[in-house]
Amino acid sequence: MAQNTTTVELSTKELVNSVLSSIEREREREIVARRFGLFDRKETLEQIGEMLGITRERVRQLEKSVVIHLKSSVEQGTIPHIADFQGKVVGLLEANGQIARVSELTKQLTPEATREEQARVAFLSQLCSGLIVINEDDNFYNNVGVKKAHDEKAIKNLVAQLIETIKQLGEPKDIETIAKAAKIEDPKQAAALASTSKQLATLNGRWGLIKWPMVNPKNIRDKIYVILKENGKHMHFNEISDAIKDSDFKRKDVTTQAVHNELIKDKRFVLIGRGIYALKEWGYSKGTVADIITEVLKQAGEPLHRDEIVKRVLKSRFVKETTILLNLQGKPQFKRVAKATYALSE
Repeated sequence: MAQNTTTVELSTKELVNSVLSSIEREREREIVARRFGLFDRKETLEQIGEMLGITRERVRQLEKSVVIHLKSSVEQGTIPHIADFQGKVVGLLEANGQIARVSELTKQLTPEATREEQARVAFLSQLCSGLIVINEDDNFYNNVGVKKAHDEKAIKNLVAQLIETIKQLGEPKDIETIAKAAKIEDPKQAAALASTSKQLATLNGRWGLIKWPMVNPKNIRDKIYVILKENGKHMHFNEISDAIKDSDFKRKDVTTQAVHNELIKDKRFVLIGRGIYALKEWGYSKGTVADIITEVLKQAGEPLHRDEIVKRVLKSRFVKETTILLNLQGKPQFKRVAKATYALSE
């Protein structure tokens, strides 16, 4: 027995064609298809007006009129399968925090989330009375939400609340911590709301401001910083390079030589051993082993036994004990003042 065709089985292209076929005039079908980018890139009012020989204002009026008419037809149930589409989308959104980027929603609805597929999902969503579409601007991505959960104003207010909370926290945090601080009961909803904003980013389970390297590393130096910070201890530059290649970063095809070059140039990183680097913020300072011995003796303010010097130097340098002892015995800035005890030369 043949099964009824469902929206899941229908492609978004077929659904859109079904909607467009309900528009009587060819010119108006052309305007809608081009303005929403349903089969090619989106076009401006001016571009469409020039092609059709009418003013941009007339294009805008026709577009608005057609969309209002389509929404009315959808509510009356005269366009097939749109109700099924809305039900499917609402189900996906309710399972994932009530709102999502069009790009992410499209991935769940269609095999290939191309630009045209995303445009079709946004267009179809705009016709559904149970959905709300937030158009892309400087602060927000193109998003679709469940209307009964929040209207557009409420969504934007909640996102602003999340951004302010993250600013006050001062560093990336997991979404549970952020949701609690922002007084949003459901962490899943907080994550969904955060994902709609162009001012926020997430990496390794933590959310933060888009300008923070820990959640949005833009170059090799930032990626090195994230790797070291996540690891929590010093690493060889080969290990750092491998970690970047195995990460979730965008553009992670970096060479080991490029990583080494950036480690050398950036003041955030300190060489503490042969090819081994740590973060300056961990208390490390640049300098040779002899420089570190000098600093240790200066801070002590008195002669120290060589074992104590070795112990203190190893806190900030990943080198062999023999390297430290050779510096003590061979450098003119150190002198032995008693058995195995050293001080700074005058």
